Amino acid sequence: MENRNKILEVNHLKKYFQTPAGLLHAVDDVSFSIDQASTLGVVGESGCGKSTLGRTVLRLKEPTEGEILFHGQDIVKASKKEQRRIRPRMQMIFQDPYSSLNGRMTVSQLIEEPLIVNKVCGRSEREDRVQEVMKTVGLAERLSMSYPHELDGGRRQRIGIARALVLDPEFIVCDEPVSALDVSIQAQILNLLMDLQEERKLTYMFITHDLSVVKHISNEIMVMYLGKCVEKADSEELFRNPLHPYTKALLAAIPIPSIESCHKKRTLLQGEVTSPVDPKPGCRFASRCPYASAACREEDMELREVSKGHFTACPYVGS
Repeated sequence: MENRNKILEVNHLKKYFQTPAGLLHAVDDVSFSIDQASTLGVVGESGCGKSTLGRTVLRLKEPTEGEILFHGQDIVKASKKEQRRIRPRMQMIFQDPYSSLNGRMTVSQLIEEPLIVNKVCGRSEREDRVQEVMKTVGLAERLSMSYPHELDGGRRQRIGIARALVLDPEFIVCDEPVSALDVSIQAQILNLLMDLQEERKLTYMFITHDLSVVKHISNEIMVMYLGKCVEKADSEELFRNPLHPYTKALLAAIPIPSIESCHKKRTLLQGEVTSPVDPKPGCRFASRCPYASAACREEDMELREVSKGHFTACPYVGS
């Protein structure tokens, strides 16, 4: 396949956790790539492994197995010196804009901290850069000496965005950055992220459970279920032509603000959720899938391309 200036390529990534009950397969053999200056949306129910995937890609959690290629370099095998060089170029915006910030530090100290840790520049230059980034994300200069508890959720999240931007990164993992915010504030933060992407040619991995949000911001969408990628396609294609039964169920659950929506046919999933602890071979969605066969319960389902750029892990669609 032609390389279209891919900034990130992940191959067969796995992240397992040892638990008293056995080995938890949080991320299990996930592969994808992201083109420069584009956005990959990652969606799925809570507990599907999407946040663990984002943290593992940044090596905030060490992968159990697999490759993470950033500009062609496998950062899993990178030395500590190489990691220190790469880390400023890969940043993260965390989900909770309150617990992710140190409540004892002022706004300016919080934004300056990454510069100090990475020894990027001198004190006067740091102060200038902090003020520049605050202006970029829409934080007034008068808030420099404020503390997180004195600000609303939208301003706190702008601090998180500023902390990610201050090192001038190329790639940012956005871990549900608007889920803890009011709807009106969500729109402001999403528009800010999109404007920053256009201005700075940023590449995003946007993690969320909100399908309406991911459609708005993403170029491509990857659907996860219990640590596995079950479908991946262009954003418009996925919403126009969902193939995997799980993706169809997710899209059917999106509320439509109209009187007619109360008559909309819902896809109700039956059955129990498969345990991600020492899972048996077979499709992990089989226990809830109305189309599952004996083969689905016995064999692992690999992603296959059913049309250009549209991949699904269900063998009974698109054939």
